[in-house]
Amino acid sequence: MPRKLMKFLILFDNTNLLYFPGQFLSGRVLLELQEDTPALGLHFHVVGEGVVTARTARQERTYDKENYIDFRMRLLGDNDSGPTILSPGIHSFPFKLGLPLGLPSTFLGKHGWIQYYCKCALREPSGLIHKNHQIFIIMNPIDLNIEEPALAEPFRCEIEPTLGGLACIGSGTVKCKIELDRGGYVSGETIHINGYVRNFSKVTIRHTKIILLETINYLSRGKAVQVEKREIASIKGPKIRPNSRDEFVNKKLYIPPLPPTNIRNSNLIQLNYDVYLIIEPKSMEKAIKLQLPIVLATYPFRSTNDVMTNWPDSVLRPDTHYPSSLPVFRPST
Repeated sequence: MPRKLMKFLILFDNTNLLYFPGQFLSGRVLLELQEDTPALGLHFHVVGEGVVTARTARQERTYDKENYIDFRMRLLGDNDSGPTILSPGIHSFPFKLGLPLGLPSTFLGKHGWIQYYCKCALREPSGLIHKNHQIFIIMNPIDLNIEEPALAEPFRCEIEPTLGGLACIGSGTVKCKIELDRGGYVSGETIHINGYVRNFSKVTIRHTKIILLETINYLSRGKAVQVEKREIASIKGPKIRPNSRDEFVNKKLYIPPLPPTNIRNSNLIQLNYDVYLIIEPKSMEKAIKLQLPIVLATYPFRSTNDVMTNWPDSVLRPDTHYPSSLPVFRPST
């Protein structure tokens, strides 16, 4: 028996599938039929939802959900009429709707996601239902030019902890400082780092490390149920013996394509980025950590001259180590 329905497609006018809140989502549903086909209706449904599904520290399964869009329309047929006979050939059914303002950005993570998609169903009188769906991407932009002005200024942290034990003879301090050229960036830019580690203790420092860390908090009913941390890029420093120092001048961390800081207007997923200076003593003492939170935005400062408009073939650089897989979240199609 030959197939009556040869093609069933949801086509957007914006072929890159990327939309901003407040824009129009428009396109058409395309049907290609091989013979006369009775249809009771062609139903179109636009969905935007956030979901968190995770296990808590007690291994209890938790699930939470938010709805951002739930729009339904009928592209063919109505409740009071009988079936419509669709002739052989191609049929096109246009759709258009305004996307709400304030939608959170698309995001896919290990324990949750925010996704947007369209579903369409063609119902026949026999009870047969043909279905299809198509995902689209929402980007809620963050513009550094309208964020806190302090993000354009140098950002630093300086501490002087004790190594070797407070009561031990021979204990001493480690003077640590890290400074970033500013507090706000966009993907593709470079974080310029200066600072030093001066070891006035009797303990050898095994090494230092500067890392860019992504932290994802998954929430359910207002409480964090899972935390996911990913090391994006790192620079490792040398061993520092007692009464020695290591100074870093204009070290660079390169920011690959990543989702922007935080998921605005989502109560389920929080996303943050930090630059850490980590000092690892050779003794049993805990590592010393200096933390500098940064904002990763969509639009750069207008005064920045080194913003890349196109991604290079590789964002890797010789003095930066990247994990084997980067947390670049894209919806599957």
